[in-house]
Parts: sequence; C-alpha cells; structure tokens
Amino acid sequence: MKGILAVYRREMGSYFVSPIAYIVIRLFLLVCEYFFYSILTYFIKQSFAMQARAMQMGGAQPMDVPGLVIGNFFGIISTIILFLLPMLTMGIYAEERKRGTMELLMTSPLSEFQIVLGNFLAAFTLFIVMISTTFIYQLVMAMYAEPGIPWSVLWSGYLGILLLGAVLVAIGAFISSLTESQIIAGVATFTVFLLLWVLNLGVSNSTSTWGEILQYLSILHHYEDFTRGVIDTTSVIFYLSLAALGVFLTLRSLDSMRWRRA
Repeated sequence: MKGILAVYRREMGSYFVSPIAYIVIRLFLLVCEYFFYSILTYFIKQSFAMQARAMQMGGAQPMDVPGLVIGNFFGIISTIILFLLPMLTMGIYAEERKRGTMELLMTSPLSEFQIVLGNFLAAFTLFIVMISTTFIYQLVMAMYAEPGIPWSVLWSGYLGILLLGAVLVAIGAFISSLTESQIIAGVATFTVFLLLWVLNLGVSNSTSTWGEILQYLSILHHYEDFTRGVIDTTSVIFYLSLAALGVFLTLRSLDSMRWRRA
C-alpha cells in the first residue's frame, strides 16, 4: 500500500507541476460552460414556446427542463472527454520512457502492480477533479428550477461518466505504456476511443449475434442508460471489467519491459 501511495503522490505532484493538468481542466470547463448554457437556453425557450401554445390550445404538459438539460449535458460530456482524455493519459508512461526515468522505476523496489495502480489512481483522481467542477452548474440550476431537478438522474449520470472515465483512463494508460512518443500515444488512444465509441453504428437495430456483440462492446451503448437515470448492473460490471482489463494489460506491458531489461 505504501508503494502505491508513493507512486500516487509522485504522479499527482507531476500533474500540477506541469501545465498539462491546468490546460486540460481549463479546456474542459470552457467547453462545458458553453454547452451547458446553450442546452439550458434552448430548453428554456422551448418551454416558454410550449407554455404559449398551451395557453392558446390548452392541455399541454409542462416540459421537464432540468431533466432534459441534465440528460443532454451528460451526453455532451461523454463526447468532450473522448477528445480530452487522450491528452491526459498520453504522457503517463510515454514521457517516463522518453526521459529515461522509467528504468529507475523498473529497478526500484516497487512492483509493477504498485506502479500501474498508483499511476491509474492518480490519473483517475485528476479526472474526478475535472468532472466534479461541473457540479456547480447543477447546483445553480437547482436553485432556480421548479419543482426541482431530478436528483436520481443527476447521480446516475455522474456515476456513468465516472465509470466511463475509468475505462478510458485505463485504456489510455495501457497505450501510453507501449511507446516513448506522447504524440503517437495520444493519436492511438483517440483512435481506439473512437472505435469503441462507434462500434455499434449500423447495427443498433440488428438482431444477429454479431450485431448484439458489437452493441455490447460499444462503451456508448452502455452509457446511454445512465443519462436516463437507469443504473443497469450489467453496464456497471461491463465498465468495471473493461477498466480492470486495461489495468491488467498495462501490468503485462510493464512486466514485459522489465523482462526485456533483465
């Protein structure tokens, strides 16, 4: 446990010493602010238009503006992290290998498991910090929304985005361990993320075995339930299993690196 904490503290310190963390978080906030404001404004206008029609025709149900904003906002966040997380994970191991400090880690008393888990937890913590900043938007909306925001949908959405982020961080860390170039790691990570994202396109309505397999393997397919307030244990297990697989593959990558240097 001490070894994991040592790696974790070292990586957290390196994130905030370099400008990478600040750049990624600031870009994330700027884009989120823009889309949250745009989504909120759009649905408020739609609600006013619906109320105007209701006064003329009668019988129209009020629009659930907070629920619609939350659902669409989490849909946008999932797309944003698709572009930003490769920037966050590309240097986890690639930069270490380029500077030659990876050899020091590999010859230290630390095990591969401690190195991998410490790095993963540090990157995931930075992701949690990045995501938690968006909660202020929900609080502001909750202050003015009538009758209130659907908290179950909100918590479900945050759970979904955290599980999705854990998968992407684990996969990004694995790809970073395969190369010394951050550029190659970033491009390869984004490519893999995109493939996992659109894996079920064209087979969404397919009933064949192959189509069902592709739908199941698509990370976006499982995420959609969370944005609607539905927590499916199958999706939770899928994300946890995929994140564990990413950590395992990274562990094997570092193990092979130590074996080649032996």
